[in-house]
Amino acid sequence: MLEIKNLHARIAEDGTEIIRGLNLTVNKGEVAAIMGPNGSGKSTLSYILAGREDYEVTEGDILYNGESILEMDPAERAASGIFLAFQYPMEIPGVATMEFLKVAMNSQRKARGEDELKIPEFIKRVKENAADLNIDMAMLKRPLNVGFSGGEKKRAEILQMKLLEPKLCVLDETDSGLDIDALKIVADGVNSLRSPDRAFVVITHYQRLLDYIVPDTVHVLSRGQVVKSGDKSLALELEKNGYAGIIGEAA
Repeated sequence: MLEIKNLHARIAEDGTEIIRGLNLTVNKGEVAAIMGPNGSGKSTLSYILAGREDYEVTEGDILYNGESILEMDPAERAASGIFLAFQYPMEIPGVATMEFLKVAMNSQRKARGEDELKIPEFIKRVKENAADLNIDMAMLKRPLNVGFSGGEKKRAEILQMKLLEPKLCVLDETDSGLDIDALKIVADGVNSLRSPDRAFVVITHYQRLLDYIVPDTVHVLSRGQVVKSGDKSLALELEKNGYAGIIGEAA
């Protein structure tokens, strides 16, 4: 589903190279965990996949279902089925969460040539999915993420993902700032979407998230490259011994 080939990318404003020859393949049905120390390029990779304009790809390619996405803008990528859950979800004052969800869902349906959802069907879908995430409907009447706790913001992100039903889900440190109860709720929401035709890229610092979202593969990033890949046992090794040994072997 996702194939990243010799990717090089830099910050557009000052030309600082962050991704330096990254190669990664994620198949349909796979949950791939991306781990690595601070500054290794994990979040930058997620932003590039989503099409954030702050970053510039200078070499290589990103293929999604066999087609390059480098010329696609963020809206086109979203419509094609790529979703990014942010580490720090953006607050949007003045835009009610329910209205945001309705516009997002219908925009994607329109891009796919589908009819817009009628209000009763839209509300039914939101209620069903919000209940799964312990989200009170009153919360969804508030401006998007404004005044939300860290856990509420992350649950709102997962609600968006469940409603939009993307094919490639990129989670950028979704466990950041969550207590154990919120982490379990978020993980359950992610696990409910696992399917043979959907893939996940889960970016995290810590093994604890991977206790709940068990990965098929684990990839270690250092200085903008994948330096080691393995199964879920690699995350346990990192938790026990840290990154220094693995990064040292790759140097």
